[in-house]
Amino acid sequence: MRHRPFQQVDVFTATAYRGNPLAVVLDGTGLSTEAMQQFTNWTNLSEATFVLPPSSQARAAGADYRVRIFCPGRELPFAGHPTLGTCHAWLKAGGQPQAAGKVVQECGVGLVTLRQQGEQLAFAAPPLIKSGPLAEEDVVLIAKGLGVARSDILHHAWCDNGPNWRGVMLASSEQVLALKPDASVLGQLDVGVVGPSGKVGVIGSNDAEGIAFEVRAFFPGNNGLAEDPVTGSLNAALAQWLIGAGLAPTQYVASQGTCLGRAGRVHVEQDGDTIWVGGSSVTCVAGEVLL
Repeated sequence: MRHRPFQQVDVFTATAYRGNPLAVVLDGTGLSTEAMQQFTNWTNLSEATFVLPPSSQARAAGADYRVRIFCPGRELPFAGHPTLGTCHAWLKAGGQPQAAGKVVQECGVGLVTLRQQGEQLAFAAPPLIKSGPLAEEDVVLIAKGLGVARSDILHHAWCDNGPNWRGVMLASSEQVLALKPDASVLGQLDVGVVGPSGKVGVIGSNDAEGIAFEVRAFFPGNNGLAEDPVTGSLNAALAQWLIGAGLAPTQYVASQGTCLGRAGRVHVEQDGDTIWVGGSSVTCVAGEVLL
């Protein structure tokens, strides 16, 4: 074991402790998969990441670093808030990208490009592994698990870009915020729920802040159904679905984490064929860990 540089970063927020926290070990060289998983479980956070040198092939293709992403119990091929948080920590620690204004990350799904816009970072949404409408039996099950009528689900789609998200749209942000999901019904499903924010929103400043959607994400956790504070992978897939289907404008801001006392803000923008998903990050803890 040795001392390794470490940061704990709050992602999708400009205000510390209002976003989604992430543990970043900035030197994961020599660590086994088991050691990475054990540390991740110990942090009691939704994810931890470990920065490594890129593979020679990825380096030649422009990769600046490689990252392995873990959640309690398993490794993930891709996740949004760990992608942004790791890049933020890497840059704060003195990382120098090969190309000005962008960072290229190697991870389980391949190469992911991030762009810098002032204090914000944004990643290019990776291709969907699975898209298209959900099976009707899935929609009926999700409606039951969310405690809403089947007719309340206005639109639905697979939103699978690594994590196996199923997306459903309700009529309003108020309806999304009022959900009380039933873990015994939803079981092992990863469910993302989105609702438009109208002129009368549950968050009084919605109009002033320009929030278009309220998002909630439910997934199987260690102790039953869990809710994620702010979810980059889900928001990326939702953006691809909603913009592609004409259900959202090509640029918008989504709010997530409200029911958990957070104030996550996810900025989405389509630029040509690329959808960028980004936000601010704040380093809350910096130092070393013994691993």
